[in-house]
Amino acid sequence: MYPDQTNRARPATRHRLACLLLVCAPACTWAETYNFVVQPILPPAQTIAAYTPLTDYLSEKTGDTIKLVAAANFLVYWETMKRDNDYDIIMDASHFTDFRVQKLGYQVIAKIPDKVSYTLVTNENQFILDPSELVGRKVATMASPSLGAIRLEQLYPNIMRQPVIVETANSTDAVEKVRSGEVAGAIIPTPMVGQYSFLNTVVTTEQVPHMGISVSKRVSAAAAARLKQAMLDAANTPEGQKMLAKIALPGFITANNNTYVGEAKLLDGVWGYEKR
Repeated sequence: MYPDQTNRARPATRHRLACLLLVCAPACTWAETYNFVVQPILPPAQTIAAYTPLTDYLSEKTGDTIKLVAAANFLVYWETMKRDNDYDIIMDASHFTDFRVQKLGYQVIAKIPDKVSYTLVTNENQFILDPSELVGRKVATMASPSLGAIRLEQLYPNIMRQPVIVETANSTDAVEKVRSGEVAGAIIPTPMVGQYSFLNTVVTTEQVPHMGISVSKRVSAAAAARLKQAMLDAANTPEGQKMLAKIALPGFITANNNTYVGEAKLLDGVWGYEKR
């Protein structure tokens, strides 16, 4: 290359570099990577399939990288949660949401509308109408301290008159055990009941605030604000509505720590809770 060609190339190179810096600056300044976990009601593969549209949407709208993480079961989930190292953003039941606020410094940014309950179910051919009819019989539930396990314990406060608990990794497994006859009953989130035509409802528990979305101290205030805005806007835009249809949720509404105050009391007596 001749000297005059080298001199002509340098200004152009500097110009392109400057343009690249201007274009990339906001992303380089704002873009962050966070793990997003959903309580393990479904098997891990189903959780990934069900909620990937949400994390893809949040990544696109916030400019951050939101990585979906699926816990193997509630015991793994509970122990990982207590270590407070791996979960940045969590969509979770009311008792765990309040626990993290009170013990781990999480902040609630949004929630699913309305309230939710759990339902004790049997196969329709069992003709069981009262919880007492399941005393001494096998009932499936996710492991404690899932909300289902806690609600099941509340239904049978007398330790001499309880069902035989069969722990499952998730609510889908619990339903399948009812279908196969391996267990006489199961306790599952009430919204799942209508998905199975063979289930008979025995009793439905008291309602609590629906799942909340909370962020750890590792999530910057700016990132939390972007996440919250993206969730609240979802129901009002075509792409947000498309995402909500895929994850079968009506949308998200604003919420804060006060929304879940007192829900962590359901964890009283659970191993590992009082030690925090």
